[in-house]
Amino acid sequence: MKNQTYICAKGDVRAEISLFSPAEGTDEMNILLHLTHAEHDFHRTLAELESAVKELWEKEEFSAFHPLFKRYFLSDPANQSEYIEAANEAGPSCSVSIVGQAPLDGTKAALWIMAVTGPAPTTVKVPCNASETSWGHNGLTHYWHTNYHTNGGNSESQTDILLHSYTDALNRHGMTLAENCQRTWFFVHDVDVHYGGIVTARRRFFQEQGLTRDTHYIASTGIQGNGAEALSLVRLDGYAVKGIQPGQITYLYARTHLNPTYEYGVTFERGTRVEYADRAHLFISGTASIDNKGEVVHVGDIVRQTRRMWENVEMLLKEGGSGLEDVAQMLVYLRDPGDYPVVREMFNERFPHTPKVFLWAPVCRPKWLIEMECMAIRPQGNPSYPAY
Repeated sequence: MKNQTYICAKGDVRAEISLFSPAEGTDEMNILLHLTHAEHDFHRTLAELESAVKELWEKEEFSAFHPLFKRYFLSDPANQSEYIEAANEAGPSCSVSIVGQAPLDGTKAALWIMAVTGPAPTTVKVPCNASETSWGHNGLTHYWHTNYHTNGGNSESQTDILLHSYTDALNRHGMTLAENCQRTWFFVHDVDVHYGGIVTARRRFFQEQGLTRDTHYIASTGIQGNGAEALSLVRLDGYAVKGIQPGQITYLYARTHLNPTYEYGVTFERGTRVEYADRAHLFISGTASIDNKGEVVHVGDIVRQTRRMWENVEMLLKEGGSGLEDVAQMLVYLRDPGDYPVVREMFNERFPHTPKVFLWAPVCRPKWLIEMECMAIRPQGNPSYPAY
């Protein structure tokens, strides 16, 4: 993994980049774009982000990449989302996720982009206000679905609608939720109030789809994240792969440090490893300071919670044959913005070159002060499976 930083848009944007570049085959890039000036208004912020993206893609080393997925982290989605949508109508075609999670550096927006070399992806609109990007390569097709949302009803009924709509989209391509979906994100309006409805609807829907404690669940993050519409209580993003073989997928538990999620009533995997001929992807779900009995560890202590969270993530990666050195990007969520200076210093000391973003987003249990998720890419040499 090669990590690098560029200062773009005449010094107004910092681009943190991780690049996985094998000797042969597909290159992968994760970019986290941050404004360097917190005083800029949103319109200038957006213009600078778009200028930075254009500047990066004009560099020879990045010109062969195609964006697959973008996620904008916004301070005020009700007033900002329409401009994001307009800006992306004319840009490179890929799925766009828009989430109300304010960057903790005081800026109006940050941006995460995933991109690959190889054939160009295709993007279409799908029901429930969502978009679908498909990228076919080496006999596999990867699908990114973003921004599923609806209005009306409570969080339970909305989650049920979104999961049905997402599953219908997978079924139209000959996939199922159980066999093909590798990663989901649930963004919740006021997580302390509405998260319970998501848990109930997801558990019931998964049971209907054959996802149980005796089979497997799906790597996931359930976190606070508002949308533009006040009545839209839940938003859903998902990633699936068509053509995947069961042997390529391993679920990660780290039982010395973590307990199975079903023991406290939720239904997601702690982590998932997907193996290809030339690499493995490790998707680590939202992970906090928790022990193997499902209890919150170090209540009220942000420093010790951060360290325990790191330890849990490290053990999940280790079980998947990887390590923190393979992490391509990190999303870090804080309940209390006042903890940001301490946490930023800790992360910058331990992970100075890993692309990361710090966001205001309360976690699903009030006593959890911090949560993180990440994706790692590990070189492999297993010709039993297709290359990525």
